Amino acid sequence: MARLPRNKVFDENEIGIYHCMNRCVRQAFLMGADRDTGKSFDHRREWVRLRLEELASIFAIDHLNFSIMGNHFHCLVRNRPDLRDAWSSEEVVRRWWRLFPDRRRADGEPDELTPDELTARMNDHQWVAERRARLGHISWFMRCLAEKIAKQANAEDEISSRFWQGRFKMLRILDECALLACAMYIDLNPIRARLAETPETSFFTSVYERLQGMSFRQDETLEESNNRETAGEQSVSVKRKDSWLSPVKLTPAEPKRDQSPAAAQRGYLDMTFEEYVCLLDWTGRQIREDKRGSIPDHLAPIFERLRINGEVWVAAVANFSRWFRTAAGRAESLASEAARRGRRFLHGMSHCRAVFL
Repeated sequence: MARLPRNKVFDENEIGIYHCMNRCVRQAFLMGADRDTGKSFDHRREWVRLRLEELASIFAIDHLNFSIMGNHFHCLVRNRPDLRDAWSSEEVVRRWWRLFPDRRRADGEPDELTPDELTARMNDHQWVAERRARLGHISWFMRCLAEKIAKQANAEDEISSRFWQGRFKMLRILDECALLACAMYIDLNPIRARLAETPETSFFTSVYERLQGMSFRQDETLEESNNRETAGEQSVSVKRKDSWLSPVKLTPAEPKRDQSPAAAQRGYLDMTFEEYVCLLDWTGRQIREDKRGSIPDHLAPIFERLRINGEVWVAAVANFSRWFRTAAGRAESLASEAARRGRRFLHGMSHCRAVFL
């Protein structure tokens, strides 16, 4: 069956959340341990993480969750046309220059824009409009991510060949219950693959990044407190390790960006990060042990609040990519999405009815 055209799934002028996934060519472990040669390419996973962090400060796209495995990666992102349209022409030019500069320094970083170059681009209104649209488009974001990793890998191997399998897969998340299931599916990738035992040992995932960020902030807070007691110093703003990721907790108003490198600091779930980790840890244990335990009393309210069937929750998280192909959400959300695309139904309707009440 032919892949659905991207413009049927993605609407660049409407805020939406999308699960994107791309595989290495022939599903080879080009970012992990090669089973045939025994050579390790684990360091390439750090390349992907660093590129994600870099792109978070350029595109009008919020980064919600990610996991980087040996032969593929997942990312959960939210496009922000509201931020994109609020940028000045100068900001659009400077952001695009960081992606595709005309000149680079000896270390490979973009050289500085000259005043004449900046003015010339700002005065080309069609050029600015095209780049503004691209800086809010998920396809361009995925292109800039995949292309750089492929070039780095080919340069390291001294070859010229395909690194990625082909077009990335995109699935639209329609409501919060599906969003929670998708986020946990992504964060539990290492546990499901038996590469990690707990979220805090699930390297190259968003939950690991956030746990590290939490530890980092606690250490900095303690150090700053000690400094103030001993030297009377004022508290200073410290960059968080996970500051490029959107916070988990959705708040009524979006906090100011301040020095955050992320597109914005708008949350995405009606729960705290601590609640998310508790549910993630319990779900991961059920998947790892291949048996269903009863839902703990302190987690039951989450399922009730989001109207999720706890009896099939673990199966839904473990099989998320199999059950849902181009969209996920409650049955009524899926029906509305099918109508928007001009179709009678979408794949996964029976699973939606079973999981999302």
